[in-house]
Amino acid sequence: MTIRLGYQIPNFTYPGPVEKTFDTVAAQAREAEAAGFDTVLVMDHFYQLPGIGAPENAMLEAYTTLGALASLTEKIQLSTLVTGNTYRNPALLAKTVTTLDVVSHGRAILGIGAGWFEREHHDLGFEFGTFGQRFERLDEALQIITPMLRGEKGVLDGKWYTARGAMNNPRVRETIPVMLGGSGEQKTFRLAARFADHMNIICDVDDLPRKVAVLRERCEEIGRDPATLATSYLVMGLVGEDEQEVKELGESIPEDRRNRAFLGTASQVAEQLQEKVIGAGIGGITINLIRNGHRPGVVTRVGEALKPLVAA
Repeated sequence: MTIRLGYQIPNFTYPGPVEKTFDTVAAQAREAEAAGFDTVLVMDHFYQLPGIGAPENAMLEAYTTLGALASLTEKIQLSTLVTGNTYRNPALLAKTVTTLDVVSHGRAILGIGAGWFEREHHDLGFEFGTFGQRFERLDEALQIITPMLRGEKGVLDGKWYTARGAMNNPRVRETIPVMLGGSGEQKTFRLAARFADHMNIICDVDDLPRKVAVLRERCEEIGRDPATLATSYLVMGLVGEDEQEVKELGESIPEDRRNRAFLGTASQVAEQLQEKVIGAGIGGITINLIRNGHRPGVVTRVGEALKPLVAA
């Protein structure tokens, strides 16, 4: 199953005591499941991102969080948007996401990207390298990971990684879907065409038609039917219950995300997404509600408005 309607949780700073943080995350995941979202996603970061909050703001480790959510949900898929390849050995990552798949009874998706947040790498001691090196590493990692997700042994004697017949058991499915996240037309899209089942495009909304066209070209270059690579788009949702709240939310849009943010009531945002995202040829929507998604009822209202846009 692919992602048609995803709910991303990128913010873990909520009113109330810190020991209730995960309870609030779990409540959003359960509400998303009940509201018809097919996937819940968390960021794979250790510090909060610029534009959302201060670096020292709360940030939960992704796979620990997803493993806990697996026990508190029943049918919703679980993924990162997206795993930073630079943070984990690829064979270990294959084992991690496969364990999540076992724990969740077949609901894991491996979201993965090259990694980009330099301060995290610096502070935590991960090698950052150059832009080109990070994509070399992602290419090699996928050569190890994708066979392991199919139950084959991971084998590679590469420049960056080595795997000597890495095994990956137990498994509950023939394979686990792989989703790449990003917008790079030369590197990310080519890797998606080669390795991925799903491409989540992260870019300004006005760039979407070109991105969709280029992604199709990358598939055709290697003889892949573009229809076999599912697509979705990451939306920053600033969704108010009424016009007063919409006005207040509009004042909080980060400057660098104004061309990725959608502002309005749930029905107004749905209309915008129908025109600018679905109309651009994208098959699915992943939305976050960074300002008020933790408030009970908001996720439900947004899910009800967006479900008709992605109905099969």
